[in-house]
Amino acid sequence: MKFTSEHTQIADTVRKFVANEINPFTAEWEKAGIFPARALFKKMGDLGLLGIKYPTEFGGMGLDFSYSMVMAEALGDSNVGGVPMAIGVQTDMCTPALARFGSDELRNQYLAPAIAGDMVGCIGVSEVTGGSDVAALKTTARKDGGDYVINGSKMWITNGMQADWCCLLANTSEGAVHKNKSLIIVPMDAPGITRQKIEKIGMHSSDTAQLFFDNVRVPQRNLIGQEGMGFMLQMLQFQEERLYGAASSLRSLDNLINLTIDYTRQRQTFGQPILNNQVVHFRLAELRTEVECLRALTYRAVEQYVGGKDVTKLASMAKLKAGRLSREVTDSCLQYWGGMGFTADNPISQAYRDSRLISIGGGADEIMLGIICKLEGTLPGKAA
Repeated sequence: MKFTSEHTQIADTVRKFVANEINPFTAEWEKAGIFPARALFKKMGDLGLLGIKYPTEFGGMGLDFSYSMVMAEALGDSNVGGVPMAIGVQTDMCTPALARFGSDELRNQYLAPAIAGDMVGCIGVSEVTGGSDVAALKTTARKDGGDYVINGSKMWITNGMQADWCCLLANTSEGAVHKNKSLIIVPMDAPGITRQKIEKIGMHSSDTAQLFFDNVRVPQRNLIGQEGMGFMLQMLQFQEERLYGAASSLRSLDNLINLTIDYTRQRQTFGQPILNNQVVHFRLAELRTEVECLRALTYRAVEQYVGGKDVTKLASMAKLKAGRLSREVTDSCLQYWGGMGFTADNPISQAYRDSRLISIGGGADEIMLGIICKLEGTLPGKAA
């Protein structure tokens, strides 16, 4: 990838925003189990950061996905994982299909306010019985007059307690599970919706909810694209979500390694800095190399995506590697911090808790492996 001055300007703006508007308040937000999404998103909207890749006619910058990736990477300077994840839901998870396939009416009503930071969005795919198995979801949206009537529930919904609207994947007909689903924009103030907060082991500053839909009526004009195309459209959204997840882990991992180098250089055991032990500095060198490999893979995937290529395999590889490497880096670094690494307010333990989600959310590691194997032609009965 070749970086322009615009890439650099966006990265600088995001890093300054993180330093001034996110990191000073994360301890408070972690304790509260939620951050003020509307207030924070409005500040980001005023800077143009919520619509970098979206059309200018709806308030976006009209730039390509590589600029959005630069923002994701810069958000890695955040000292918690929950806030960047919630921002990513707004910019790269609940809005891509709306921006590409939504009607102008829908985009004016929901995309433009999301870009401006006047509305908070969420994505409703996962359910209690169907997380990574998207085809297994049970929520239905049946036609009645000019409306869809929605019944069911959604689980693990980031921004769910604060969202103004939800990009919902639901079954709109009987038949083949990959052809009976549709994406529908659901206003979260519609009668029949209830929300229940979910407590988690990490990502505390990001609110997560279970959503219940009881005969919720939504106009059929809130359909994104064509009825029955929801599964395909969601698979397209997953490409951007997974690339965002990989990109947003890069600076975070680098920062954790930097902190560990500084700590082990200062901390002395048996008359010498911990860093002087070959097992430590060699291991940190290995981890740094792995991060650079992930960066190269992510950049390559983004470059091809911008070029209009199908990057399902590369995005799945980057997502898989980001999750596994995050676990590896945080576990190794925590070990070198010793007892300090096991304290709750340590930056390494914070990342250890938060980053575990990367291997689960947006498609578990096993799903990524299945996708890669399918595209490699190595699944049983499949030929390359």
